[in-house]
Amino acid sequence: MTLISFLIICPLNFLAGLVDSIGGGGGLISLPAFMLAGLSPHAAVATNKLASTTGTTVSTVRYCKNGYYAKKLALPGILLALCGSFLGARLVLHTDDVILKRMMLFILPVVAVIVLLDKKKPEYDSSFPASYRMLIVCISAFLIGIYDGFYGPGTGTFLLLALTKAARMDIRTASGNVKLINLASNVAALVTFLFSGYVHITYGIAGAIFCLLGHYIGSGLVMKNGSKIVRPVIVLVLLLLFAKIISGN
Repeated sequence: MTLISFLIICPLNFLAGLVDSIGGGGGLISLPAFMLAGLSPHAAVATNKLASTTGTTVSTVRYCKNGYYAKKLALPGILLALCGSFLGARLVLHTDDVILKRMMLFILPVVAVIVLLDKKKPEYDSSFPASYRMLIVCISAFLIGIYDGFYGPGTGTFLLLALTKAARMDIRTASGNVKLINLASNVAALVTFLFSGYVHITYGIAGAIFCLLGHYIGSGLVMKNGSKIVRPVIVLVLLLLFAKIISGN
Protein backbone atom coordinates (compact mmCIF):
# COMPACT_ATOMS: atom_id res chain seq x y z
CA MET A 1 0.00 0.00 0.00
CA THR A 2 1.28 3.46 -0.90
CA LEU A 3 0.01 7.01 -0.47
CA ILE A 4 0.04 7.46 -4.25
CA SER A 5 -2.30 4.48 -4.65
CA PHE A 6 -4.82 6.03 -2.27
CA LEU A 7 -4.47 9.38 -4.05
CA ILE A 8 -5.56 7.58 -7.23
CA ILE A 9 -8.26 5.30 -5.78
CA CYS A 10 -10.07 7.76 -3.51
CA PRO A 11 -10.74 10.69 -5.87
CA LEU A 12 -11.48 8.44 -8.86
CA ASN A 13 -13.96 6.36 -6.86
CA PHE A 14 -15.53 9.60 -5.68
CA LEU A 15 -15.91 10.60 -9.35
CA ALA A 16 -17.28 7.13 -10.11
CA GLY A 17 -20.01 7.63 -7.51
CA LEU A 18 -20.72 11.12 -8.80
CA VAL A 19 -20.96 9.87 -12.39
CA ASP A 20 -23.19 6.97 -11.36
CA SER A 21 -25.57 9.33 -9.59
CA ILE A 22 -25.83 11.50 -12.71
CA GLY A 23 -26.35 8.93 -15.43
CA GLY A 24 -24.61 5.63 -14.70
CA GLY A 25 -21.29 4.26 -15.89
CA GLY A 26 -19.32 4.70 -12.67
CA GLY A 27 -17.70 1.29 -13.10
CA LEU A 28 -15.92 2.62 -16.17
CA ILE A 29 -13.98 4.85 -13.77
CA SER A 30 -13.68 2.76 -10.60
CA LEU A 31 -12.28 -0.39 -12.27
CA PRO A 32 -9.50 1.47 -14.14
CA ALA A 33 -8.77 3.36 -10.90
CA PHE A 34 -7.69 0.18 -9.15
CA MET A 35 -5.50 -0.81 -12.09
CA LEU A 36 -3.94 2.64 -12.28
CA ALA A 37 -3.16 2.24 -8.57
CA GLY A 38 -1.06 -0.80 -9.39
CA LEU A 39 -3.38 -3.78 -8.91
CA SER A 40 -3.30 -6.67 -11.37
CA PRO A 41 -6.35 -7.11 -13.62
CA HIS A 42 -7.68 -9.93 -11.44
CA ALA A 43 -7.16 -7.98 -8.21
CA ALA A 44 -8.67 -4.84 -9.77
CA VAL A 45 -11.84 -6.67 -10.87
CA ALA A 46 -12.15 -8.36 -7.46
CA THR A 47 -11.47 -5.23 -5.39
CA ASN A 48 -13.77 -3.11 -7.54
CA LYS A 49 -16.53 -5.61 -6.76
CA LEU A 50 -16.17 -4.83 -3.04
CA ALA A 51 -16.56 -1.10 -3.68
CA SER A 52 -19.44 -1.48 -6.16
CA THR A 53 -21.38 -3.91 -3.95
CA THR A 54 -21.47 -1.33 -1.18
CA GLY A 55 -22.99 1.34 -3.42
CA THR A 56 -25.44 -1.11 -5.00
CA THR A 57 -26.64 -2.25 -1.57
CA VAL A 58 -27.50 1.30 -0.50
CA SER A 59 -29.40 2.14 -3.69
CA THR A 60 -31.22 -1.23 -3.68
CA VAL A 61 -32.47 -0.72 -0.14
CA ARG A 62 -33.80 2.70 -1.14
CA TYR A 63 -35.72 1.32 -4.12
CA CYS A 64 -37.14 -1.70 -2.29
CA LYS A 65 -38.19 0.42 0.68
CA ASN A 66 -40.46 2.35 -1.69
CA GLY A 67 -41.77 -0.80 -3.35
CA TYR A 68 -40.33 0.05 -6.76
CA TYR A 69 -39.95 -3.49 -8.09
CA ALA A 70 -42.02 -6.37 -9.49
CA LYS A 71 -42.15 -9.03 -6.76
CA LYS A 72 -43.01 -11.95 -9.08
CA LEU A 73 -39.96 -11.22 -11.22
CA ALA A 74 -37.58 -10.53 -8.34
CA LEU A 75 -36.80 -14.03 -7.01
CA PRO A 76 -36.16 -15.76 -10.38
CA GLY A 77 -33.98 -12.82 -11.45
CA ILE A 78 -31.99 -12.91 -8.21
CA LEU A 79 -31.40 -16.68 -8.32
CA LEU A 80 -30.30 -16.69 -11.97
CA ALA A 81 -28.08 -13.64 -11.42
CA LEU A 82 -26.38 -15.47 -8.53
CA CYS A 83 -25.72 -18.50 -10.74
CA GLY A 84 -24.55 -16.44 -13.72
CA SER A 85 -22.27 -14.21 -11.68
CA PHE A 86 -20.67 -17.19 -9.92
CA LEU A 87 -19.88 -18.73 -13.31
CA GLY A 88 -18.50 -15.43 -14.60
CA ALA A 89 -16.30 -14.94 -11.54
CA ARG A 90 -14.93 -18.48 -11.78
CA LEU A 91 -14.25 -17.91 -15.47
CA VAL A 92 -12.26 -14.71 -14.90
CA LEU A 93 -10.20 -16.41 -12.19
CA HIS A 94 -9.08 -18.94 -14.80
CA THR A 95 -8.25 -16.28 -17.39
CA ASP A 96 -4.58 -15.33 -17.76
CA ASP A 97 -3.60 -11.78 -16.71
CA VAL A 98 -2.20 -10.94 -20.15
CA ILE A 99 -5.36 -12.12 -21.91
CA LEU A 100 -7.50 -10.17 -19.43
CA LYS A 101 -5.55 -6.97 -20.12
CA ARG A 102 -6.00 -7.40 -23.88
CA MET A 103 -9.71 -8.05 -23.42
CA MET A 104 -10.00 -4.82 -21.43
CA LEU A 105 -8.57 -2.84 -24.34
CA PHE A 106 -11.53 -4.07 -26.39
CA ILE A 107 -14.33 -4.37 -23.84
CA LEU A 108 -13.87 -1.03 -22.06
CA PRO A 109 -14.42 1.26 -25.08
CA VAL A 110 -17.34 -0.86 -26.34
CA VAL A 111 -19.09 -0.68 -22.96
CA ALA A 112 -18.31 3.04 -22.72
CA VAL A 113 -19.98 3.74 -26.07
CA ILE A 114 -23.13 1.80 -25.05
CA VAL A 115 -23.35 3.51 -21.65
CA LEU A 116 -22.72 7.00 -23.01
CA LEU A 117 -25.18 6.81 -25.89
CA ASP A 118 -28.18 9.06 -25.42
CA LYS A 119 -30.93 6.86 -23.97
CA LYS A 120 -34.34 7.13 -25.60
CA LYS A 121 -37.39 6.95 -23.37
CA PRO A 122 -38.53 3.30 -23.10
CA GLU A 123 -41.99 2.35 -24.27
CA TYR A 124 -43.99 0.68 -21.48
CA ASP A 125 -46.46 -1.93 -22.73
CA SER A 126 -49.02 -3.11 -20.15
CA SER A 127 -50.37 -5.73 -22.59
CA PHE A 128 -46.99 -7.45 -22.96
CA PRO A 129 -47.42 -11.18 -22.06
CA ALA A 130 -46.31 -11.90 -18.49
CA SER A 131 -44.74 -15.22 -19.51
CA TYR A 132 -42.54 -13.52 -22.13
CA ARG A 133 -41.57 -10.84 -19.63
CA MET A 134 -40.56 -13.51 -17.10
CA LEU A 135 -38.51 -15.33 -19.74
CA ILE A 136 -36.68 -12.16 -20.79
CA VAL A 137 -35.92 -11.22 -17.19
CA CYS A 138 -34.57 -14.71 -16.43
CA ILE A 139 -32.36 -14.89 -19.53
CA SER A 140 -31.10 -11.34 -19.00
CA ALA A 141 -30.33 -11.93 -15.31
CA PHE A 142 -28.32 -15.07 -16.09
CA LEU A 143 -26.37 -13.82 -19.11
CA ILE A 144 -25.68 -10.31 -17.79
CA GLY A 145 -24.91 -11.91 -14.42
CA ILE A 146 -22.11 -13.85 -16.14
CA TYR A 147 -20.78 -10.59 -17.55
CA ASP A 148 -20.97 -8.91 -14.14
CA GLY A 149 -19.05 -11.72 -12.47
CA PHE A 150 -16.43 -11.73 -15.19
CA TYR A 151 -16.04 -7.98 -15.66
CA GLY A 152 -18.73 -5.63 -14.33
CA PRO A 153 -18.84 -2.06 -15.72
CA GLY A 154 -22.10 -1.25 -17.49
CA THR A 155 -24.08 -4.11 -15.89
CA GLY A 156 -26.83 -1.82 -14.61
CA THR A 157 -27.21 -0.17 -18.02
CA PHE A 158 -27.41 -3.50 -19.84
CA LEU A 159 -30.01 -4.81 -17.41
CA LEU A 160 -32.10 -1.65 -17.65
CA LEU A 161 -32.03 -1.79 -21.44
CA ALA A 162 -33.11 -5.44 -21.37
CA LEU A 163 -35.97 -4.91 -18.94
CA THR A 164 -37.33 -1.72 -20.52
CA LYS A 165 -36.68 -2.34 -24.21
CA ALA A 166 -37.15 -6.11 -24.45
CA ALA A 167 -39.42 -6.88 -21.46
CA ARG A 168 -41.35 -3.59 -21.87
CA MET A 169 -41.36 -2.78 -18.15
CA ASP A 170 -41.93 0.76 -16.92
CA ILE A 171 -38.71 2.58 -16.02
CA ARG A 172 -39.36 2.83 -12.26
CA THR A 173 -40.26 -0.83 -11.71
CA ALA A 174 -37.50 -1.97 -14.06
CA SER A 175 -34.96 0.11 -12.12
CA GLY A 176 -35.95 -1.61 -8.87
CA ASN A 177 -35.58 -5.07 -10.36
CA VAL A 178 -32.29 -4.04 -11.95
CA LYS A 179 -31.00 -3.07 -8.50
CA LEU A 180 -32.03 -6.43 -7.01
CA ILE A 181 -30.49 -8.43 -9.86
CA ASN A 182 -27.33 -6.33 -9.86
CA LEU A 183 -26.93 -6.67 -6.09
CA ALA A 184 -27.30 -10.45 -6.34
CA SER A 185 -24.67 -10.69 -9.08
CA ASN A 186 -22.34 -8.39 -7.12
CA VAL A 187 -22.65 -10.48 -3.96
CA ALA A 188 -22.05 -13.79 -5.77
CA ALA A 189 -18.95 -12.44 -7.50
CA LEU A 190 -17.65 -10.75 -4.35
CA VAL A 191 -17.94 -13.93 -2.26
CA THR A 192 -16.15 -15.89 -4.99
CA PHE A 193 -13.36 -13.31 -5.18
CA LEU A 194 -13.01 -13.13 -1.39
CA PHE A 195 -12.38 -16.88 -1.23
CA SER A 196 -9.87 -16.57 -4.08
CA GLY A 197 -7.80 -14.05 -2.10
CA TYR A 198 -7.73 -11.43 -4.87
CA VAL A 199 -9.69 -8.74 -3.02
CA HIS A 200 -7.52 -5.94 -1.59
CA ILE A 201 -9.68 -5.18 1.45
CA THR A 202 -8.11 -1.83 2.39
CA TYR A 203 -8.28 -0.42 -1.14
CA GLY A 204 -11.81 -1.80 -1.55
CA ILE A 205 -13.10 -0.17 1.63
CA ALA A 206 -11.45 3.14 0.76
CA GLY A 207 -12.99 3.00 -2.71
CA ALA A 208 -16.40 2.14 -1.27
CA ILE A 209 -16.37 5.07 1.17
CA PHE A 210 -15.45 7.62 -1.49
CA CYS A 211 -17.86 6.10 -4.00
CA LEU A 212 -20.70 6.48 -1.50
CA LEU A 213 -19.63 10.06 -0.85
CA GLY A 214 -19.77 10.76 -4.58
CA HIS A 215 -23.26 9.22 -4.76
CA TYR A 216 -24.43 11.33 -1.84
CA ILE A 217 -23.11 14.63 -3.23
CA GLY A 218 -24.11 13.84 -6.81
CA SER A 219 -27.69 12.99 -5.86
CA GLY A 220 -27.99 16.32 -4.03
CA LEU A 221 -26.84 18.42 -6.98
CA VAL A 222 -29.06 19.80 -9.69
CA MET A 223 -27.00 19.11 -12.82
CA LYS A 224 -28.96 19.80 -16.00
CA ASN A 225 -25.90 19.15 -18.15
CA GLY A 226 -24.58 16.19 -16.19
CA SER A 227 -23.71 14.22 -19.33
CA LYS A 228 -21.26 16.95 -20.35
CA ILE A 229 -19.28 16.15 -17.20
CA VAL A 230 -19.68 12.37 -17.38
CA ARG A 231 -18.29 11.88 -20.87
CA PRO A 232 -14.95 13.69 -20.53
CA VAL A 233 -14.24 12.12 -17.12
CA ILE A 234 -14.82 8.59 -18.41
CA VAL A 235 -12.83 9.22 -21.60
CA LEU A 236 -9.91 10.67 -19.64
CA VAL A 237 -9.74 7.74 -17.21
CA LEU A 238 -9.96 5.20 -20.04
CA LEU A 239 -7.13 6.95 -21.93
CA LEU A 240 -4.96 6.82 -18.81
CA LEU A 241 -5.68 3.12 -18.40
CA PHE A 242 -4.94 2.37 -22.06
CA ALA A 243 -1.62 4.21 -21.75
CA LYS A 244 -0.75 2.16 -18.66
CA ILE A 245 -1.66 -1.17 -20.27
CA ILE A 246 0.14 -0.40 -23.55
CA SER A 247 3.26 0.81 -21.75
CA GLY A 248 3.30 -2.39 -19.69
CA ASN A 249 3.85 -0.52 -16.40
